[in-house]
Amino acid sequence: MKTARTDASVDEFLGAVSDERRRGDAIAVRDLMARVTGDPGAMWGPGIVGFGAVPLRYATGREVDWFVIGFSPRKTSTTLYLGEDFPDKDALLARLGPHTVGKSCVYVKRLDAVDAAVLEELVTAAARR
Repeated sequence: MKTARTDASVDEFLGAVSDERRRGDAIAVRDLMARVTGDPGAMWGPGIVGFGAVPLRYATGREVDWFVIGFSPRKTSTTLYLGEDFPDKDALLARLGPHTVGKSCVYVKRLDAVDAAVLEELVTAAARR
């Protein structure tokens, strides 16, 4: 599996983000997720910082380790991996500010454009699912 926990350095990965604003956003999200989960974070594959680990079971019965929550500083946005379903997700997203969503992801172009308190509530709710 390509996205598995590695021993790569989170600090080195974040330090290599070329865009200064995107790097600052990534560090702030790492600090938030670490505070909420009590986990310092680890690299999962070459480009995702994940927090915690839970078994993920496929419909086939195959089971792998997966992170509870995570993020990746992509070129056009910070991708938050928060899971598909958790309490109050839709209500929190409605209050967050500018973002787009995928199945289990939230895409934020600028961290300073969203409500920081709502982001913390969202991350906390996702981590407790």
